[in-house]
Amino acid sequence: MSLNGIKVVEFAGLAPGPFAGLVLAHNGASVIRIDRPSSTTKDLLCAGKRSIALDMKTASGLRVAKDLIAKADILIDPFRPGVLEKLGLGPEVFHTIDEREGLNDRLVYARLAGFPRNSMHSAMAGHDINYIALSGILSMLPGTMDKPTFPLNLIADFAGGGLLCANGILLAMIERGKSGRGQVVNVDMVSGSRYISSFPLLNAGSGALGGPRGTNSLDGGAPFYDVYTCSDGKWMSVGCLEPQFFAQFIAKFNEVMNSGGKQGSWSPSRSTQSTKEDWPKLRKYLEDGFRTQPRDFWTEVFHGTDACAVPVLSPTEAAQLHGSLHPMPHPELSRTPPSPLQDEIKTLDPGKHTADILRELGLSEEDMRQLVTEGALGKEARELERPKSKL
Repeated sequence: MSLNGIKVVEFAGLAPGPFAGLVLAHNGASVIRIDRPSSTTKDLLCAGKRSIALDMKTASGLRVAKDLIAKADILIDPFRPGVLEKLGLGPEVFHTIDEREGLNDRLVYARLAGFPRNSMHSAMAGHDINYIALSGILSMLPGTMDKPTFPLNLIADFAGGGLLCANGILLAMIERGKSGRGQVVNVDMVSGSRYISSFPLLNAGSGALGGPRGTNSLDGGAPFYDVYTCSDGKWMSVGCLEPQFFAQFIAKFNEVMNSGGKQGSWSPSRSTQSTKEDWPKLRKYLEDGFRTQPRDFWTEVFHGTDACAVPVLSPTEAAQLHGSLHPMPHPELSRTPPSPLQDEIKTLDPGKHTADILRELGLSEEDMRQLVTEGALGKEARELERPKSKL
């Protein structure tokens, strides 16, 4: 795979950090997650990773973490700005600065924060909804007339956070191949959300997004770009923006209405799409029409056409369609394809690989017992203090 031989240290976190590590692991990187002892993480973004449990409040636990990072190619820091610096694990420790030699100048040090590091919000707690709120994009998203709604935690956590973090890491790795040096990759989810939302933000107030929220083609205003409820309570997606696609869609839809004797006193034509005053009537026509038949009926009507109308699948239905419960790694590479790494959904027990990872660092059994005595591996390891015990 593309990243075979690349060593990654990922401090345990939520959503964006684990996803960045997962992207790297799917493509062959060896990812070690540093967990807190007694952690009860339910992170499912852990395929192919290993875990070591370290108490960073102990000098010896901190020393092991520093040794791991000193031998790694990539570090993923998911904490608020300054946390690792206070622990003595900031970029200045590993990178060579001026004449002071760092411990690992080849390290790509990826820092993943919520708010911009130098902003007035940098020390505050936040989540995806807060980051997209400050990015400007939340105010443009569909919803009710009273307020916009949010698309789970996809925009900031995963697109603007984890995925852009992985992208930045790979860019830094490419540059390292030229210079031989690592660098800091700064990612924050407000800026990341703005970047992946470039199209709507640059078009705000003009073109397809020129009107108030909820009146435009892409924000729920257009009846030909929306989701409709069918007679069985399931949904169909309609996205026929282009005139030629709308023409196919409305011809098929009208055909069903005519055959069922449900045409009514008004029916749309292909020109209705460009007549905005008719959009409310068109929406009502489509809402009533879709409710006359179940979703799978409409699926058959539009399948194989350019009407841009397909069913909204549940997670279970989508898994059946794609042949896997796991979303498969993407994109696909022709010579060095990624690997799904596991065929079942499961968590990674914190500290599961502690002993193996310590041995790989060159620690002896006696060294590991000493770490236990010093509390570096957490209270759970106390019973391993006895000389004959094995980790």
